[in-house]
This record gives sequence, C-alpha cells and structure tokens, in this order.
Amino acid sequence: MKIALLGQFGSGNSGNDGSLEAMLGFLRSACPDAALLCICSNPAAIRERFRLDVTGLRARTALFPPTRRWLDSRLGRNIGRLLGLASILRILGDVDVMVIPGTGILDDFQEAPFGWPFIVYWWCFAARLRGTRIAFVSIGAGPIRGGLSRWFLTSAARMASYRSYRDDFSLRYVQGLGIDTDSDHRFPDLAFGLQEPAQSGAVRDRQKPATVGIGVMQYRGWERDHANADAIYTTYIAKIATLTRRLLDGGRDVRLFMGDRADEKALDDILATLPQGNGAGHLSATRTASLQAVMGEVLKVDMAIVSRFHNLLCALKLGRPTLSLGYAEKNDELMAAFDRAEFCQHIECFDVDQVLRQVDIVLDDLTAAESAISRHNIAIRAELRRQEDLLLAEVLVDRRGNALPLVQDALR
Repeated sequence: MKIALLGQFGSGNSGNDGSLEAMLGFLRSACPDAALLCICSNPAAIRERFRLDVTGLRARTALFPPTRRWLDSRLGRNIGRLLGLASILRILGDVDVMVIPGTGILDDFQEAPFGWPFIVYWWCFAARLRGTRIAFVSIGAGPIRGGLSRWFLTSAARMASYRSYRDDFSLRYVQGLGIDTDSDHRFPDLAFGLQEPAQSGAVRDRQKPATVGIGVMQYRGWERDHANADAIYTTYIAKIATLTRRLLDGGRDVRLFMGDRADEKALDDILATLPQGNGAGHLSATRTASLQAVMGEVLKVDMAIVSRFHNLLCALKLGRPTLSLGYAEKNDELMAAFDRAEFCQHIECFDVDQVLRQVDIVLDDLTAAESAISRHNIAIRAELRRQEDLLLAEVLVDRRGNALPLVQDALR
C-alpha cells in the first residue's frame, strides 16, 4: 500500500508539522510496510526531519521555466495549471490513499483563492481522477470568507470518502457549506497524540515565584493584506508588551515563546518595547520552532497565555491552565471542550486588565484547574484510539478494499 500525506508542512508552522508528526507516528506503528509520501510546502525540510519520500505542493512539469513563462504569458496561467495536473496525476498513479492529517485545512486565513484553497482542490481532483481514496482526518474548518476559496475548499471536501473534524464548530461549518455530514466524525486534534517531551529538569518549582508563559504571534488580521494590518499588529505588540511588563512588575516570571517562524518578528518587537529593567520578575524568551520545543517551554511554566491554536493545545495537553487570546473560533471551541470558555478573549480586542485579573484567579487555585484539565485529557486519549481503530478498518485499504495484513492482524 502507498499512502500520501498532503499539507502545508515545512512552512514554519509548528502546529501543521505537529499534525504530520502525529499521523506519521500512527502510520509507522500500525502500517510499518506501507510506503509513505509527503506532499508538502518544503520538501527538503520534511525529508530531513522525518526521513520519508517527499514532493512539492506545486508539482513540476517537464517544461523549462522560460517555456512555461512564455506559455503563461500567451495562454494564461491555466495552461500551467493543466500541465501541473498532468504531473500530479503521475505522482498519484500508485497511491492508494491520500490523507490530509489535521491542520485548519478548510479555511482561508491569510490565503488568496489560488493559493492554498486551489492547491487542496487540485490535488483532491487529481486523486479522484486516479481512483485514490481521500481522507480528511481531524481537520479544522472555517471560516472561509472568499467566495472562490469557498468553492475550491467545499469541492475538495466533497471528494473525500472519510472526514473527521477536531471540534464541533468545524463540523457545523461544513454542514453549513451544504455537505452531507451524516457519515462524518468528530475526533480530537491529532497533535494530542504527540509524545510528550521528557520532564526531567523541566518541571517548575512551586516554591519560586509563579511563572507565566506567553505564546506570541505575528498577527495582522484575518485577510492577507488586511487594510488595517499595521494598526492591528502595532496594537497587539503594545498590549503584549504592557501585559508582560505588568506581570514582571508584579513579581511574576515570564517566558515568551513562538509557534511559527514568522512569529520571530513579533518576539523581537515585543522585546524591543520592554525597558531594560525587567521589574521584580525574571524575563526569558525562546525561539521555539516545533511543538516539541513549545511543549518543553510549557513544562517550565505554571500557566500560559497564547494565541496560536496549537500552542493552546500543547498547554492544555500538558495540564497547564491557559488563557486564550485567539483569532478564530477554534480556540474558543477547544477551551470550551476543557470547560474553560470564560478564559477566552479575541486577539484584536483583549483587555490587559482582564487578563491580569484572570491570571490571579488561575494562580490562586492551580491544583483544581490542573485536575479538571487532566480529566479531559484522559477522555481525549480514548477518543484518539477510537479514531485509529476506525482508520484501520475503513480508510487504510488498497484500491481493492483490502487492508494490509499487519493491519488485519491488529484488528483481530
């Protein structure tokens, strides 16, 4: 059997790569004889990190670049897309299943229609032409604000033989697109299945001043080239810097970290805004580039304040009470699943004073909050195992409907 995995992997988003890592861990354990191919944004980085066959999202054609540009200039870019389709059909010729593992695959955050929405549609269209099964596994969906982007992504989702969603909002959103979801499923985000880093030397000392982790983000609005992007970003940086400074002045230690390579600018801008003297607390900053690194930072704090979805996931997965300054409904849905909906604010309009009040509330009773989060994590692990059984039974089969022998043995 040959299984392809499609996604924006290697692009610098640690959440996307974490979803790939979790799916690879499952496939290599359950289907050790399967051939794996990753269709991704940065093939070289993914090949080096995960040691598997790779190909780029925009499949190459046999034409030399000058010839391709000449055709595009006279016949429009559609000729290039058709030539790319021929290449994609060749790549998928012997692929039995194309899995889209996790990520917010069905939204258009910071995307133009002929960016990621078109790429997903084009690969799914080619897979259908080739008779390759398509599985959307624990994905996020919505919002999709562009009309053409909505058509591309809705069409891609319709082609799948298996769909599961990481939260109720995503399921409801896909229903709202007019897709029949009667046979679809609701399972936790794949990244909950990642192996946790070793805790030795990383566990915080409750005898010391409380430590607050802040996951920063280079946020400039939902749409690419948002009209108020600069103002949104400047306001966010100023607020996070103010929050950090007031925590330090109050005697809290603060650890700043990231979730995407693009967040390095935000981290630098926040640090540049802070005065040289850090107040009564201690400030540190780490340039985290993977979910394993994010989890390593989370292990060192008593609680976290984050914006990126997978930073929030890591904190909750490790049992840390968290405040969400999210930019999409997925953050609110995840917090509600852990009975922590009251600790959510939107990234564009959060109130620093309210955040500080909630920090005090959380730190006053850490043990109770951690116990409640732990109970939810036990249920999530059980749900992850249930989806794995379902994938083995219904998805990971060849073109004749036969599962791998080792998969059949596992089911027995």
